[in-house]
Amino acid sequence: MGSREKLIVLLLMVILLGFLATASFAANVTYDHRALVIDGKRRILVSGSIHYPRSTPEMWPDLIQKSKDGGLDIIETYVFWNLHEPTQGQYDFSGRKDLVKFVKLVGEAGLYVHLRIGPYVCAEWNYGGFPLWLHFIPGIQFRTDNEPFKVPNAEMQRFTALIVDMMKKNSLYASQGGPIILSQVENEYGNIDSAYGSAAKSYIKWAANMAVSLDTGVPWVMCQQPDAPDPIYHGGTNFDRSSGGPFITTTYDYDAPIDEYGIVRQPKWGHLKDVHNAIKLCESAMMATDPSYTFPGPNLEVATYKTDSGLCAAFLANVDPQSDKTISFNGNSYQMPAWSVSILPDCKNVVLNTAKINSVSTLPKFVRRTLKYNVDTSGGLQLAWSSFIEPVGMSKSSAFVKHGLLEQINTTADKSDYLWYSISTVMKGDEPFLQNGSQPVLHVESLGHGLYAFINGKLAGNKIFTASARARLLVILVFFDDLFITLLHSRATAASKFAVSGNHKISVDIPVMLQTSSNTIDLLSLTVGLQNYGAFFDTWGAGVTGPVLLKSSGKGQSVDLSSQLWTYQVCLCLNCCLLLITVKGWSILILK
Repeated sequence: MGSREKLIVLLLMVILLGFLATASFAANVTYDHRALVIDGKRRILVSGSIHYPRSTPEMWPDLIQKSKDGGLDIIETYVFWNLHEPTQGQYDFSGRKDLVKFVKLVGEAGLYVHLRIGPYVCAEWNYGGFPLWLHFIPGIQFRTDNEPFKVPNAEMQRFTALIVDMMKKNSLYASQGGPIILSQVENEYGNIDSAYGSAAKSYIKWAANMAVSLDTGVPWVMCQQPDAPDPIYHGGTNFDRSSGGPFITTTYDYDAPIDEYGIVRQPKWGHLKDVHNAIKLCESAMMATDPSYTFPGPNLEVATYKTDSGLCAAFLANVDPQSDKTISFNGNSYQMPAWSVSILPDCKNVVLNTAKINSVSTLPKFVRRTLKYNVDTSGGLQLAWSSFIEPVGMSKSSAFVKHGLLEQINTTADKSDYLWYSISTVMKGDEPFLQNGSQPVLHVESLGHGLYAFINGKLAGNKIFTASARARLLVILVFFDDLFITLLHSRATAASKFAVSGNHKISVDIPVMLQTSSNTIDLLSLTVGLQNYGAFFDTWGAGVTGPVLLKSSGKGQSVDLSSQLWTYQVCLCLNCCLLLITVKGWSILILK
């Protein structure tokens, strides 16, 4: 595809073909080279994403209605495996996890559903949607030709079949009169398949055959479209510990047409509504024939749909990002702003140019109000903040000892974002790195995502992995006497929601004060969301990997502590280690 064709293609790739005229659902959904075919008729269908667990059930009806009012015909959503099966064999479909309720609400609004089961979803979601317990199955390899991962009664097929059966039992597929007209297996695999070699092809073929064998009565698709526009229509919020990454914010607003709080974002929402309506005016011609392309000048393109019966629709594109152009078409001249498309449902009159926005811009603002709820019997306001006090270092009976440094994710199983590494070492005063009055330095290497070092119970230093100024963990340290208080944004960054790829190496040298006797070194390692994307992302580690050295500040000798006996403790309240609150995901950690 040439660069001059891309603007029209980018506009049209948001369209899943088919059109919904009433709230009654089709019994027969097929497809051909041009479109989805619903009850024997090609349709145009505009789709957008709403991820049900990123909003609350109370929000769903309003979000769905605003999507319909904005011109959507289909709402697509991923299905989040680790949300529904956090422990192997134990399922949760309550509250925000009520997938059946969400699908039914979409259907009741007269919209279709595209159910993207995956079960790998990416979605900037923790571990790409895979439950962490999957990692511990012997011999398993994710997303490749691996028997423990894919074979009947093994994990991927078992969960996919579970969701399909749940939809069938509630008659939610179009073949049963329900709203689901498409399902998806796997996700974005074409971006990383080369890393898996020949096993990728056999795995994808197996995944396709497995999906079709589940007999949903609707087509299955796979997703790998690097040039397609992002379909997010409402991003929402990453509640609890669901943010992936690492370093992905709790907000998943995504600058979407409907913002995080369910408010339409103008002029984007209104402009997209106008675009959707303009495309629908071209439906008859677009569904009747294939397009023909002409190129009337540099960076200019015309796509025309014309039939012998007289139907005609055209899309004129100026793909020059800087300069306005004029296109001559069918004996008329059309002024084209830079980087825009004009839509002509009759091949003559322009009903919309994408660069010309008619919707009114709005700038929402927050208004301070006095809270009038959560008031106790004394009349005092009960804020939903929580705090936990935990001593620095080892304090629980669950602590254990092991020679060498342990990888963090394998140790915590993601039940906590925090792991203590503790070691005691005796200083005699004649160590090589203490000669000539040199101040000792603690050298620590870690795969991240953050590290705090304490010497004899006192904070000595810290380091947070930062890929750039736009991807950093927001950490505030406050000292009150002997209390060390850390405010952490729940799995968040200061400015960016986008994860950086690859392992996140931290190397830090911290000047320390050691006493001539026994010294305790406590390292608090923290993760900020597990990796959610990339080939073999499930094998990328975290935590203190070493070496851990005591050395002089100059070029003197060092002592390697890495292989010695360390004590470990999964810390900070385990299941509440990111101490959940209701105000934008902030957490308080208090280390005494």
